[in-house]
Amino acid sequence: MTACIVGIAHTPFGKLDSESVESLIVRVASEALADAGIEARDVDEIVLGHFNAGFSAQDFTASLVLQASPDLRFKRATRVENACATGSAAVHQGLKSIAAKAARIVLVVGVEQMTTTPGPEIGRNLLKASYVRDEANIEGGFAGIFGKIAGLYFQKYGDQSDALAMIAAKNHKNGVGNPFAQIRKDLGYDFCRTESDKNPFVAGPLKRTDCSLVSDGAAAIVLADVETALRMKKAIVFRAAAHVQDFLPMAKRDILKFEGCTLAWKEALAKAGVALSDLSFVETHDCFTIAELIEYEAMGLAPEGQGARVIADGTTRKDGRLPVNPSGGLKAKGHPIGATGVSMHALCTMQLTGQAKDFQVRDARLAGIFNMGGAAVANYVSILERIR
Repeated sequence: MTACIVGIAHTPFGKLDSESVESLIVRVASEALADAGIEARDVDEIVLGHFNAGFSAQDFTASLVLQASPDLRFKRATRVENACATGSAAVHQGLKSIAAKAARIVLVVGVEQMTTTPGPEIGRNLLKASYVRDEANIEGGFAGIFGKIAGLYFQKYGDQSDALAMIAAKNHKNGVGNPFAQIRKDLGYDFCRTESDKNPFVAGPLKRTDCSLVSDGAAAIVLADVETALRMKKAIVFRAAAHVQDFLPMAKRDILKFEGCTLAWKEALAKAGVALSDLSFVETHDCFTIAELIEYEAMGLAPEGQGARVIADGTTRKDGRLPVNPSGGLKAKGHPIGATGVSMHALCTMQLTGQAKDFQVRDARLAGIFNMGGAAVANYVSILERIR
């Protein structure tokens, strides 16, 4: 236990035409410091998570955080990137600086602005997170990659369309209570299960309701060492943090197993000294519903090929034995890539401090987070607990 979250900030996710990457960064950086009750001059280090990959004309964005206050000038600032796990990569980098005693307070920001990019270009940008040599021509862009995964899973374990629709419906129902979510509408199982003009097939067996949203948005957290955090108004400690990187080419691994996810969960739970059953809830990376289904198995909630059981029996619903994505997940909340992992940590902090209001999990005390980049290539797990 080397670091705690002591402050958070979060913009709504969605199509934010009046914002820019810079304005989003400045907004959440300022708000997170205010939430923590920390002056900008007290920050030792800044870490920015920003995937970009062509979404923003402005690159070299780490120093934009300094725009939030003149007192941030001359603070060391670094941008990190690890595909869709960019936000958690930034968080974990901040943890390492504190663990190494190179910093006492770290400001972590995650940001992305995607909706100003034309549709075909969005697809090309996202595919840069695949193994371009082999996978760039898969029809349907990144949705095509997960459509292929879904098709292979269906071939091996049978048609899972019912389970995917249940996952989509669950997350959209949960998202209604999240004020930051891009879609706050309970779409219902029947709509998610049925092909229609409003819910067409996108790639393989995946329909539109199986795919996360193109989004703009930002989130920020303030990290402090435990000694400092215990003097502040809130302190959410990292019981554990684990990062496992796998091969980029899908051809080099069994893509239906998400082995990096499994290893990251095992490492984090062991470090934290807890079992999966001890967690109050999990925020997991549902970029596509098939990803959440396989992640049930990878985290140890269900045996291989049987992930459908835990959505069908209600285990992962908000009132179930282990609620998964009470925020609505990426499916309802949106997925501004660089912001996603930071958002997960911020929203878990809201849960653990009892401030999640309409999406609050009852008696939330121990949270698990899984954020991944690519098709289970970059795998990050955090275990969080409130100590103040």
